Amino acid sequence: MRILIDADACPVVGIAVDVARRFGVPVTLFCDTNHVLHSDYADVRVVGAGRDAVDLALINACARGDAVITQDYGVAALALGKGAQALHQDGWAYTDGNIEIKLMERHLAAKARRGKGKHHLKGPRSREQGDDLRFADALEQLLRDAQGQPDRFV
Repeated sequence: MRILIDADACPVVGIAVDVARRFGVPVTLFCDTNHVLHSDYADVRVVGAGRDAVDLALINACARGDAVITQDYGVAALALGKGAQALHQDGWAYTDGNIEIKLMERHLAAKARRGKGKHHLKGPRSREQGDDLRFADALEQLLRDAQGQPDRFV
């Protein structure tokens, strides 16, 4: 198992790397030339700044059993299709049961933005400390499950 992170503007890169280090799981950060990152633990792959270049590089590297961290529903859907697990930066898992509705929501939002006149779609709310805690807990649980470790709350 590896953790692959869609790292452009991802607010949980540091948390994910810290958790992965504790579990001894390798991490690869994918970013474009506008968001060059550095890590003393993770492998950093810098991809050209073309549209969707980072997403395509991440999915091309993705394999069954990997964990993908992304806020992009399309990337998550492709990762699930390759047999990987996908986790949102807010700590919830993408699943075969929720990905279709997420893709439909994305489609409808894009359609509204393209429409004539003013649209009234809200952007994402501000990130809070609880979001980081939920993400860390979710990633830890995913890694415990993958390594066959018992739940820490048992």
